[in-house]
Amino acid sequence: MDAEHESYDAAHWNPVESDEWYAARNATTALRDVLTAVGMARDFPYLRADLNAFGQGLIELGRVSPETAERLAELLRRAIECGRNRTSADDSCVRKTN
Repeated sequence: MDAEHESYDAAHWNPVESDEWYAARNATTALRDVLTAVGMARDFPYLRADLNAFGQGLIELGRVSPETAERLAELLRRAIECGRNRTSADDSCVRKTN
């Protein structure tokens, strides 16, 4: 029997070939890039993409210090504020360049 006509065999399932794995990996990469941009790359040493036993993609953030959690909360709060105030003249949401 050739490969095209073989039936699906769960014993040969490869998680790295699943859409869920690629979605988890891409989300992890996006998060890593943002954390790096704000200088927090070392604050999330356990960041990784994974799949659970059901094949659902998950992102492991791991344990972080209280300071890291507070900084992340502040960044998220500012992002929410900037999203709400897009039309305001306030420049606190504009990235400053030197």
